[in-house]
Amino acid sequence: MAEANNPISPTRFASALESLPLDALHAKAAEIQNSIAHLKHSNDQMLPFAEEGDQECKEAMFENLTVIGRMNERVRLLKEEVERRGYLWGEEVGGDEKVVNGLATAGAAVNGAPPPTVNGGSVRQSGRLTDEELRRRMEERMADVDDGEDDDGVHL
Repeated sequence: MAEANNPISPTRFASALESLPLDALHAKAAEIQNSIAHLKHSNDQMLPFAEEGDQECKEAMFENLTVIGRMNERVRLLKEEVERRGYLWGEEVGGDEKVVNGLATAGAAVNGAPPPTVNGGSVRQSGRLTDEELRRRMEERMADVDDGEDDDGVHL
C-alpha cells in the first residue's frame, strides 16, 4: 500500500518512455501540463487563505509545488525522449510554426494529416497540403500570372 503513495522514479519513468510511440509521448506531455495548470490554479485560489495564516492551505500549496516540480521533471524527460528520436519539441519551434507529432509545420495540419516529414535529411511528402502551404502556393502562382506578359486566358 505504501508503494501507491510513492511516485515512480525519474529513471523508471524515462525507461518506460522508450517503448511508447511518439503520439503517446506528446499526449502524456499534454496531460501532465494540464495537471500542472490545475495545480497552479488551485494554488492561486488558496493563496489568499494562506496569506491570512491558514496552515492547511500553506501545506497544500507546498505539496502542490512539490508535485509541480516532479511533473516538470517528467515533461523534461518526455522532451529528451522526443529529441533523442530526432524530432523537435514544441517550445523550440518559433514563429507561426506548430508541432504535429513532433514535426515542425508552417501551419496546422489539415484533417489530421501530418505535414511533410524530415528524416535523415530526406523529405517525405504526405500528399496533402496544409491550408497555409496551399495559400502560399496559390499566391506564388497568382504572382506569376500577374507578372506575365501573356494574358490570353487560362492555361491548363
